[in-house]
Amino acid sequence: MNFSVEEENLICMYHTSDRRRTMARMLTALPDMDTEMRRLANGTIAKLKRMTDADFDGQSFDFTGE
Repeated sequence: MNFSVEEENLICMYHTSDRRRTMARMLTALPDMDTEMRRLANGTIAKLKRMTDADFDGQSFDFTGE
């Protein structure tokens, strides 16, 4: 699965021990996000849902600063 830099940074912010917990943390934060960030988070969650746990575990997520 290919993630944009913004999506990967978002995953890094909410990353936990596994894919499902990472998605749950993002879902919990959605009400506190502005519209643009919520759109990014929903798209990222959709991609994470399409991944398997093994794919997630094999992926390296690195925070990229500007």
